[in-house]
Amino acid sequence: MASPLVLGTSVAAAALGGRYLISIWQAFKARPKIPRARRFYPGGFEKLMTRREAALILGVRESTVMDKIKEAHRRVMMANHPDAGGSHYLASKINEAKDVLMGKSRGGTSAF
Repeated sequence: MASPLVLGTSVAAAALGGRYLISIWQAFKARPKIPRARRFYPGGFEKLMTRREAALILGVRESTVMDKIKEAHRRVMMANHPDAGGSHYLASKINEAKDVLMGKSRGGTSAF
């Protein structure tokens, strides 16, 4: 007698659990897509470039080693090079960001 009762309760619990999982899965699929990381620096430029802004432009941390800075500079410059249809202004800002992070300049006003 206990066996059919236990079996029926188990089936009912499995059915309710499955129904709950299906509703959770549908809510998960319907959620808005939010990008996990931004690919590019989203803001305008400051008059005097800081290390923070330079790091945001290149997509690295302020305390990154020189090799990573050079690699990030190359990657960003390839995407924005004037010969490949990019802007001269953006290329100059990318170069300025590299100089600021490598310590070649303390940040200053740009030529534009």
